[in-house]
Amino acid sequence: MDDAVSKVDTKLLDLLVCPLTKGRLSYDRERNELISEKGRLAYPIRDGIPIMLISEARRLED
Repeated sequence: MDDAVSKVDTKLLDLLVCPLTKGRLSYDRERNELISEKGRLAYPIRDGIPIMLISEARRLED
């Protein structure tokens, strides 16, 4: 069950960009999030669906 939630299609990752910066995203398997380094935001993935809303993103701290 955990594997189904944590899998992200790599082709999807190539298509998605941060809505704030339009920059590339990386996948954080441990937290099940898409990370925008440039925007310092982490977008959650819920039920295998990336939630690409700035209002839903978690701010990354140093």
